[in-house]
Amino acid sequence: MAVRLLTRERAWRSALLDQVAPQSGETIIDVGCGTGSFAILMKQNAPCARIIGIDPDPEVLGRAAAKATKAGADIEWKQGFASDVADFGGRFDKAVSSLVFHQVPMAGKRSGLAAMSAALRPGGELHIADYARQPSIAMRALFRSTVQRLDGVADTQPNVDGAIEAILAELSRSPVTPQCMIRTPTGAISLFRVTVPGSV
Repeated sequence: MAVRLLTRERAWRSALLDQVAPQSGETIIDVGCGTGSFAILMKQNAPCARIIGIDPDPEVLGRAAAKATKAGADIEWKQGFASDVADFGGRFDKAVSSLVFHQVPMAGKRSGLAAMSAALRPGGELHIADYARQPSIAMRALFRSTVQRLDGVADTQPNVDGAIEAILAELSRSPVTPQCMIRTPTGAISLFRVTVPGSV
């Protein structure tokens, strides 16, 4: 409960759902789906969409499957990392990940985001919600005292320095800025939407 409040989970998830805007007939993969909350939200908003959730932790996937069953949401759960997305379901209309990449080493940030974008069908979209470049000294201080205190500096600092924006810009071959930014007691969470070259 404390984590939900500190990250303003309801606010950023609602904004991300509006941004992804799942539609009937789409195939959407949720990378690092955790216990499945966002995947379930997408399925509830687009019951005829195919939703696939992947996560490397089998125990977490078990909890996600139980939550989905209770919610009456038919979702496919697969064990894997972001770099494995091509192994699940062919081409995707949309690929989404939330609050995952700030915890991942730099090499994993690059390979994971590249794999997600490569798995999109023509016209597909990559959606990322995560801690990225912090917009103010205050937000950087909050991020340092909460997220970096818990998750360490080595993997999280590149996000503060703009790694997510830089990687997405490389993939899209154009500058990338957040669609919106949610300020929280743990720092600012940025929402990105990218259509990569060759997917238009």
